Amino acid sequence: MSTYVIQDSATMLRRNFRRMVRYPSVSLVVIGVPVILLLLFVYVFGGTLGAGLGAAAAGSTAYVDYVMPGILLIAIAGSAQSTAISVAMDMQEGIITRFRTMGIARASVLTAHVLGSTIQTIAGLAVVLAVGVVVGFRPDASPIEWVATIGVLTLITFAITWFSVALGLYPDSVEAASNLPMPLILLPFLSSGFVPVESMPAAMRWFAEYQPFTPFIETVRGLLMGTAIGTSALLTLGWCAVIGGVGFWWSMRLYERGPKHA
Repeated sequence: MSTYVIQDSATMLRRNFRRMVRYPSVSLVVIGVPVILLLLFVYVFGGTLGAGLGAAAAGSTAYVDYVMPGILLIAIAGSAQSTAISVAMDMQEGIITRFRTMGIARASVLTAHVLGSTIQTIAGLAVVLAVGVVVGFRPDASPIEWVATIGVLTLITFAITWFSVALGLYPDSVEAASNLPMPLILLPFLSSGFVPVESMPAAMRWFAEYQPFTPFIETVRGLLMGTAIGTSALLTLGWCAVIGGVGFWWSMRLYERGPKHA
């Protein structure tokens, strides 16, 4: 059956694309929430927060250069909820149980969810970036750095999506699946996305420095804006390997188990 993994995954991926077209509200939420947050932080909080960062980031329009990487990571984290809900719906509606009885490569169903969500998220990031440019975002990345940025964002999205698939398979209901990714959505706010970690209280600073979204954001910021990356790139690769590896292993175990009520 492993010979047909690619073909089966492509078939399942087309199914997921049709679902995206049928339910465009999911894509709109993935794009809309980060855009609203971007406008809020630039035009409402940007003047005050930008002034706190010094002359280099003074003013609301200049603050967008600092905050944009954090907004991009919020978009990625937010997509985890829609992925978990989509997987949970398949589990609760019994379609995955039916797929398990058919001659379909077992990895193809989950792989299609991951690839479909990753493509949807990357497309959403492009829209968010475009809005950022409209409101004043001015990256100075070279073509190579842009390619690296896209690669890093794709890698982060891929890892988090595998983990969110497990979060969709684990609970007994769609409602529970929609709540489990909430900590992922909150983590970008508790990182260096909006203010430097040096400005935080000691306990909060320690948490921000050692959670995965801070190196994610610092890597993206360094590639786009030319700031120091340091060890953030290596930490990003390490966190992605851990998150993606745990998500893949956990997802496959839960998929083999099937629905709890079965």
